[in-house]
Amino acid sequence: MTNHRPTINDVARIAGVSKATVSAVMNDSGTVKDTTRDRVLAVIEQLNYRRSGASRSAPGTKGRSIGLIIKEIDNPYYGELVTGARGAADEAGYTLLVVSSEGEYEAERRAVELLQAKEVDGLIVTPVLDETADLSHLFELKRRNFPFVLLEEIRGVPASLVDVDNVDASRRAAEHLIGLGHTRIIHFAGPGYSTHSSERVNGVRRACSGSRVIFTDDDVVAAGAHMEDGYRAGLQYFGDVSAAARPTAVTCYNDLVALGVCRALRELGLRVPHDVSVIGFDDLQLLDYLELRLSTVRVPKVQMAHTAAQMLIRHIESHEALPPQKVIVEAELVLRDSTCPPAAAPRDRAARLDTVAAPR
Repeated sequence: MTNHRPTINDVARIAGVSKATVSAVMNDSGTVKDTTRDRVLAVIEQLNYRRSGASRSAPGTKGRSIGLIIKEIDNPYYGELVTGARGAADEAGYTLLVVSSEGEYEAERRAVELLQAKEVDGLIVTPVLDETADLSHLFELKRRNFPFVLLEEIRGVPASLVDVDNVDASRRAAEHLIGLGHTRIIHFAGPGYSTHSSERVNGVRRACSGSRVIFTDDDVVAAGAHMEDGYRAGLQYFGDVSAAARPTAVTCYNDLVALGVCRALRELGLRVPHDVSVIGFDDLQLLDYLELRLSTVRVPKVQMAHTAAQMLIRHIESHEALPPQKVIVEAELVLRDSTCPPAAAPRDRAARLDTVAAPR
């Protein structure tokens, strides 16, 4: 382990090339042979070298900063992430810069470029992930040894991560409904740019597969991430379904969608939870001030972002390359007033519970 932060001279000397060649590799110039480029990149990783903009993060210097790229500026979930990241940044003497991609890949790519141009020392990213997203800008960060931490896993990118087990948390939420006696459950899914959405659908599938509750693709309702998304999807779905076919329980991508669904149900003359039980996800702080006490999955958002920022700063300030770290924070099922057993005669309910509990 060296006692000083490596310089471009160190990289050039060990790789056996000129400083100009190292600079060309760092700037992705096409004039460098592939074998030379690979040798320089290997030395960069070995020394944990970063270009001069990032080197000012050495302890005792001024102007240190980290960036946080969120996906939705109007979602209070991300407000709590900002609180956690800022707390850790302040403790370590860093300034936090926040940019929102609004769920758009191109906006995320521009945000990465902007924050690098501002010479931030590292990034925390909630990445835009869908079937068409080009993640080359994140691979490029890895290739250039630029420190970053993810708050949502990207398969194939060996980066540090802080997250919750979304599949397991969603499974526990659905199992709670099954345990109450619900046999007709649907899920209001989130946006396509988040793998958390598909993970939470998979959690419901897993819970139902361990019971006699049937859950198919038709039981996944496309919604989104906001209250208006849940409201519109709820009005359309429950407005079209007959009373006989109506689900008695709903799990949702997040609390905002759940609140929108609850409003739609109320406008349709359906009571929560007596006619339809509803469970959200995230446990936003605003739930404490609403008349309906929503059952949900509590995600420790402030803790997650605080941990991610601390992890990022360790990577920034280390004199040697640190291996990627993965921290899975515990999510908690919080039961309030929006769930109850389905409306049925006690005998029918007991029979249904026996059916659900029976093995396949």
